[in-house]
Formats: sequence, structure tokens, C-alpha cells
Amino acid sequence: MTRFAVSPLWEAVASVRIIKRPHQFPEHLAWSERVQPRLAGVRWQLLAELVQMPTPIIPTFVCPPPATSQPTLDIELASLVATPAEAVRASLDELPGPRSSPLAALYADPPCHLARLAEAIRAYVDAVIAPYWPRMRTLLEREVLLGAQRMATDGVHGLLNQLDPFVRLEADTLSVEHIALAGTVRLDGRGLLLVPSVFIGRRVWSNFGSPEQPVLRFPARAVATLWERNATPQGRGLARVLGRTRAVLLHELAVPTSTVELAVRCGLTPGTVSQHLGALRQAGLVSTHRVGRFVLYARTTAAEAMIAASGAAAS
Repeated sequence: MTRFAVSPLWEAVASVRIIKRPHQFPEHLAWSERVQPRLAGVRWQLLAELVQMPTPIIPTFVCPPPATSQPTLDIELASLVATPAEAVRASLDELPGPRSSPLAALYADPPCHLARLAEAIRAYVDAVIAPYWPRMRTLLEREVLLGAQRMATDGVHGLLNQLDPFVRLEADTLSVEHIALAGTVRLDGRGLLLVPSVFIGRRVWSNFGSPEQPVLRFPARAVATLWERNATPQGRGLARVLGRTRAVLLHELAVPTSTVELAVRCGLTPGTVSQHLGALRQAGLVSTHRVGRFVLYARTTAAEAMIAASGAAAS
């Protein structure tokens, strides 16, 4: 059975690459510039050593496949800490070059240093991920919604063969062509675990060695919108027709978003946001989608056309 999951632990691990080489990820420059100062005093050296650059390898045990569709960070860290010592050492053996002191200590005593790694990841997340996690989770849940809709319409083959130019599913064989290597796996009825990601970069990451299901992590769309500070729509024509507040809300709905998140981003009360969204929905400009316990609002095709026309008129 092919399924989707969101992974806060993966986002933390993948984001380390951006902290280390921010200019390789221009869509996240605004985020990296804001959070770099917050890492002063955070002891995250072991995590940094495990995410080596430019080597496109992250040890498998650092981000185990999510067991549920929406695990918490604590649940994923518990899985990390429970990794058998032999699996930790096998993953470390795959890293190129000599081991640094932190990695040598982890190799010598995995149980002790996995617990320290979990503490480091939690401190890192508190500093640079947690303030943005509600917004990130909304965007990732939107990818889950869109992926599930695509799979329901076009099947697993239609979903995967349009996911990335370097991913191909033929019959029961999945092929992924990475920058440095290529991999092929037979699904054999196991399905696939699909994990959308904010910080993954522009290419997919795969783990075909997972004992339960192969894992494919793929880039979420519109990630640059996460770091936008200005909620003012381009041009004034739309605001004159709809009113400034409703124009701002439509602008923010470039990524499907919850009422609470919209309220935070726009400086409004949830009740005010709900009232305006109701009016926009009645006008056919906004639609709703349920993802688990969340209701997300999204622009309709009519709203997209209106915004495009407004931008063209203002230019």
C-alpha cells in the first residue's frame, strides 16, 4: 500500500545542509539568515557531523522512515534512539573519509551517543524549526492532499511518473536516478512511503533499504512562500474590488492554509479570518480541503485567474 507521511525529524536533518551552504539553496536564504544567530550556544556538532557536505549521503539511522502519517518529533526521536548498534555502525561505515571525534565516539558507543544526538536535534529544532513548523506542516499537508488526489485520479504510476523527471515506475519496478548514483527496487506489493519535504532541495532522496517499505522523499512546491514577510498583494486593483483584507487573504492562499495560520500571518483574529473566508468561498474564490483534523483553505481556479488579471493590469 502506497502511503504518505510528514516527518519533522527529516526536515530538521535536511535543513542542516542549508545552514552549512545556504547559497546552494537560494529559496531558503531568508530562513537561513534569520536562524543562524539562534544557533549560538546550541550544541549540535554531532548532528552537523552526520550531515556532511557536499557528500549527498545522510546515514539512514539519522532519519528512520515515519511509522505513522503525522508523527511528532518525540516519536521519531524515540525511533532514532532505539536504532540497533550494528545498524548505526553499518551506516557510519558508508560515510567517506576519516571519522571525526564525535563520529568515532558514536561508533564506539551508539546507545550513549544516540541519546545525546536526540538531545542535540531537539535543541536544534527548538532554535530554528519550531517557530516555523505550523506553517511548514500546513504546506506539507497540502502536498499530501494533492498527492492523494493525483493518486486517486491517475493511480500510483500516474503519480510517480509525474513526481520528478528522474523517477520512473514501470510495472512493479521503481527507478530513481540521483546525481551521484542510481537505484532500482521492486515494490513486490509493499507499496511505497512518500514523504514531501520543505528542506530537501530540488531533487528526490530515496531509501530502498527500509525493511518495511521503500521510501521516497520529494520536494514540496511553493516553499519560498514560507519565508515571505510581506502579506500585501501586488497591485491595488484587487483590493479595490474585494477590500484589502480579502485581497491579502487570497494572496496568502498561494499555499493552502488553515484559519489559525492565516490569522497569525495577517495579524487578524481567527473569527475575522473565518468571516472573510466564508464570503470568499460563497463567491467561488476559495475552496476547503480536509487533511486529517485540519481544514485547509485554497484559492480556486477563478481566484487564480483574477489575481493573474490584476497583476497584468497593474504592470
